[in-house]
Amino acid sequence: MKTWLKTFLAMLALAFVASAPVAAQNNNFNPTKESVKEEQLLNSLKPGERLTGRISIPDEKAASLIQPGGQEWRAFHQQKLPFIGGVAILGMLALLAVFFLVRGRIRVEGGFSGKTITRFASLDRFTHWLTASCFIILALSGLNISFGRMVILPWLGAETFASLTALGKLAHNYLAFPFMFGIALMFVIWVRDNIPEKIDLEWIKQGGGIFSKGAHPPAKRFNAGQKLIFWIVMGGGVVMSGSGWFLLFPYLAQNGVSDMQFYTTIHALLAVIFIAVMLAHIYIGTLGMEGAFDAMGTGEVDLNWAKEHHGLWVEEVQAKAKAASVAPGAMPAE
Repeated sequence: MKTWLKTFLAMLALAFVASAPVAAQNNNFNPTKESVKEEQLLNSLKPGERLTGRISIPDEKAASLIQPGGQEWRAFHQQKLPFIGGVAILGMLALLAVFFLVRGRIRVEGGFSGKTITRFASLDRFTHWLTASCFIILALSGLNISFGRMVILPWLGAETFASLTALGKLAHNYLAFPFMFGIALMFVIWVRDNIPEKIDLEWIKQGGGIFSKGAHPPAKRFNAGQKLIFWIVMGGGVVMSGSGWFLLFPYLAQNGVSDMQFYTTIHALLAVIFIAVMLAHIYIGTLGMEGAFDAMGTGEVDLNWAKEHHGLWVEEVQAKAKAASVAPGAMPAE
């Protein structure tokens, strides 16, 4: 072997031996130490700040490397939201169960008369069931996002759960539109009868007569409790629809991911409260009150039921019917 080749190989080996300790020292990574540095770095960021890098594409949002707000958002949805939702929904179911065991079903004190009066027309019932049916599917598919992995996944298995969740997502996206339409239509046809009045205070003072047996407080077409439900549905429906609109069309959000985190948090938090309130509404309209379901079932309710729960409304309807039946006769010729 030539002398110059031997010299080159010897120098190369010497360089490798000299650099080995340095390489070993540089690869001596301390994960605990590095994680502390990362935590200090994240804590030093002000609200809304992000760690960004350099990019070569026009979309500046793609430069974001770390967004601390995302960690808070994830912690809320994985820990706080299931707790809040569980307390709200399970707590409401527990209260309704206790109320039913103590109070029992609210009966028609005078018994059914066998005569009926029209409570809701076809348009009223269509609006109610359109909104209600969409709400039920939206609620179930939404609850699956928060509780599905804990409750449904172990029961159905991963494959079935994945298919069910995919269908639920499609249903949630598309049924949002008829739900929003139902909310708008409900406002148009019922807002006039849901304006709070002085008489509603008396209904509230007596607790609507649902806590004690006997005569119920006077009420018009909608009592104070129903008016409260109406405005909860209107306010909640508007906020749910508005936040859901940005989730359906995320490009409308001006601040990108930060806005999406805000809208998903508001949407989810209000949803569990909304569901809890609707459980009480469903209870009163079905199991809790005798004869109540007929109002939205057939539109016709028993006359005694109507007089007990909406006596002033019955008087108005009967007065209008009497006035319409007494048509002016022909004027005698002079």
